[in-house]
Amino acid sequence: MIYRISLGAIAIAVMLSAGACGKSEQKSEGPAEKAGATMGKAIDQATEKAGEAMGKAGEALKEAGQKAKESVSETVDKIKDKK
Repeated sequence: MIYRISLGAIAIAVMLSAGACGKSEQKSEGPAEKAGATMGKAIDQATEKAGEAMGKAGEALKEAGQKAKESVSETVDKIKDKK
């Protein structure tokens, strides 16, 4: 009888200590987790800025292409007029 009570007490103690361990880990982050979160935010910001820069560069290329097309058309028209 005492053997069963001892096993039950040990089982309850193990369950309670295991539950407490899980809770303490969830409450506080360690330095690695904090650094990872900071790094993740920095990467997200850099990606967003890079996306904006790529969009601006794409618009600039589009405008440059349009100007080049107009310039070529003008040159072709001048050549046709000289003939």
